[in-house]
Formats: sequence, structure tokens, C-alpha cells
Amino acid sequence: MTTPRPETVAKLTPVLTKRWLSPDAWRIGTYEQLDGYAALRKALKAHPDDLIQLIKDSGLRGRGGAGFPTGLKWGFIPQGDGKPHYLVVNADEGEPGTCKDLPLMTHDPHALVEGVIIASYAIRASRAYIYIRGEAVHAARRLRNAVQEAYDRGYLGRNILRSGYDLELVVHSGAGAYICGEETALLDSLEGFRGQPRLRPPFPATHGLYASPTVVNNVGTIASVPPIVLGGADWWKTMGTEKSSGPMIYSLSGRIVNPGQYECSMGVTLRELLELAGGMQPGHNLRFWTPGGSSTPLLAAEHLDVPLDFEGVAAAGSILGTTATQIFSDQDCPVYATYRWLEFYHHESCGKCTPCREGNYWMVRVYRRILAGQGTHEDLDTLLDTCDNILGRSFCGLGDGATSSVTSSLQYFKQDYLDYIEGRTAPKLSDKQLVGAH
Repeated sequence: MTTPRPETVAKLTPVLTKRWLSPDAWRIGTYEQLDGYAALRKALKAHPDDLIQLIKDSGLRGRGGAGFPTGLKWGFIPQGDGKPHYLVVNADEGEPGTCKDLPLMTHDPHALVEGVIIASYAIRASRAYIYIRGEAVHAARRLRNAVQEAYDRGYLGRNILRSGYDLELVVHSGAGAYICGEETALLDSLEGFRGQPRLRPPFPATHGLYASPTVVNNVGTIASVPPIVLGGADWWKTMGTEKSSGPMIYSLSGRIVNPGQYECSMGVTLRELLELAGGMQPGHNLRFWTPGGSSTPLLAAEHLDVPLDFEGVAAAGSILGTTATQIFSDQDCPVYATYRWLEFYHHESCGKCTPCREGNYWMVRVYRRILAGQGTHEDLDTLLDTCDNILGRSFCGLGDGATSSVTSSLQYFKQDYLDYIEGRTAPKLSDKQLVGAH
């Protein structure tokens, strides 16, 4: 285990995680003692347009994967249109390796609730929803308790803090479909329909929930709003980089000594995160890793010093995504890891579009053949050709994400595929597991 250097420890910037270890951090009493709802009082004294401008000035970008400027998204909502406005929080965290939103809702649910109230006030919404993954029973229980506490203290409901502003907040549990992490599929599910992505345009900003103007934001995005309101845009920009401001929760898992959540200024490198996490496990050397979950292209050991911000990761050929940093060693197989991820995307495909539905189905079977020692050199061309027919042609980003590990593992680790095909590596799957792969 390595001891991190002081300059590396200085990269830790606990903002969203600062209350996580406090006793009873999920209760409103503890939250109020630690700056809780102070930002709401400040926000309700400001004009909604000024709050939108504050978020724009802060440079806050979406924490759900795409990194779209949050203030710009809020500004898209038409005002004076006579329609109800809605805020919907996407808490349907379900991608392999991604685990930053659930601990936030479990340990500090009021941070999300306060952020929801401020954001709703800014976009003139009188009703808000938090759509949480159905399996996240503990987090949902904590969240519902926090919402009730907020109602009891006058932070939700009618005439909030005597400001004249009314807001109703509903916590809705989904049925556990990964596709509902896509914002339009989430909206369909929230309306009671099967969760499938919608054709865009029109966009949610004008035709979202119940065909009304809607903002859909990630948990981490909304929870970042109260600190920005309290500290100001300039303070927020002291962390992170010029184009990727603020701190980010990096979820480290895999072959490391201390897996967990590490909130650091954006732009931290994997080398520094590994140092904070105690290094690789004894006997393991870094071989490949995901910067933002299984839907982002793999990176290799040569990318240890890539800045983990939106621009830095993109320049390296991947995507920052959900900052789910999964660490694999020289004892892990990139071909098998890709196969397991692909099984997930095949299973979670909603089936609405042909490229994703059929492409992932057949790629899983090609991988089973390769891993059973019955693959051919032509299989590698088939995989790349299939990815080419999925990427940019599927109805939503699920298909694109499914291709990421396939193309990147072939780019960096083609020899591993050839070793299975040419018999140098023993098969990982049996003939029994191969059934249906031909």
C-alpha cells in the first residue's frame, strides 16, 4: 500500500461528500447544522433568471455522462408559455461500475432535495420528480424520508419559507430498466408507458413530461447547485479546469487496495487516484481501465496521466461518462471483460431499434465462440463491421455505448483475441456455454 503525497491529497475536494461521514448525515437536523437549506433561503431572495445565470457562470456541466452545460439547459425552458414546467432528476443509476449517485442519496439525501427546490424555482417549475432505480430500496427509503422531513419543515409544499413559491416533489421508483437512464425513456416510464426512447426533436426542453417544458438532470448535477449558490461561481471555478469546473466524484473499483468514492477536482489523473486509493493490489499491475463506466472506450496503462475531465479524456479517445473508474490488471482478460459488458447491453436493450437489438445479440454470440476457442480471424472483422452499423445508427446512446469496449479492446488488445483464436490461450467458456452462439 502506498502513502499518497501531500500534493496528491490536496486534490481531494470534498464538496458533495463533505457530510457523508457525519453521524445521521441523512437526517434534516444534521443537514441544517452543516449549511443545510441556507442556499435555499439565499436563492429564494434572488430572481430565477439570476440563478440560471449563476449556474451558467459557474460552468457546471452535467454529471450524468454527457457533460452538457447545466445553465444552458435550464435556459432552454421557454418562459411565459402558459404551460406547467417540470424538473425531473435522473436517479436511475444502473451502468456496470457506476456507483456515485446511490451513495449520495443514501448518505446525504437532503443535498439532492435542496438542489431540486432551487433548480425548480429557477426554471419556474411547480412540480418535480426524482426517478430512482427500483432496486435501490435503501436509497429510496432515505430519500422519501428526507422529502417528508422537508415538507414538515416548510421547505416543500405551499408558500415555501413564506416566499410565495409552491413546489410538490415526488419520488418515483422505476422497474429497474437500464434504458430508463436515457432521459426520454425515463419520461415515458414516468408517464406510465413502457420505457423506450423518444424520437428527437422535439426535445424535452419544450416537449418533455406530459408534453410540457422539462429539465432532466442527473443527481450529482442537482446536488451541486446548493454549494454553487452558497459559494458563488468564482469559488466553484477554483476547482477543476477551465472548461470542466468544480469537483467530481470518481468511483474507483477493481484491482485496487481501497475501492470507493473519491471526490477530487476535475482534471485529476488515474495515477493520482490510484495513489489516493492505496495503489494496485499486491501482485497486480495495471493493464486496462474505464474512465467513465462500461459504456466508455477502454484506456490502457499508457493513459495513466490523462486529465480526467471532459476534454482530457476525449482527447485520449474515450469519454468521461459517469466517472466510474474500473481498474483491471494483468491478471484480467479484456476479451472476457468486454463479453460480460456486452451481455449486459444485449440484455438491457429495449429492442426498439434494429441495430442495437440485433447487433448486440449477434456480437454476444461471436464473443462466446471466440472465448470457447472456436473463433476465426473473420470474427474480428465481423465485430468491427457490426459496431460500425450500430454506432450512430441506433435510436439512443445505449447502442453507441455497447460498441465502446468492443472497438477499444480490439484497438489496444487485439493480440488477446488472436491468442484465443489461434489456440495460445485456453478457452474460458465451455461447449455448453456456447449453445446458441453459432
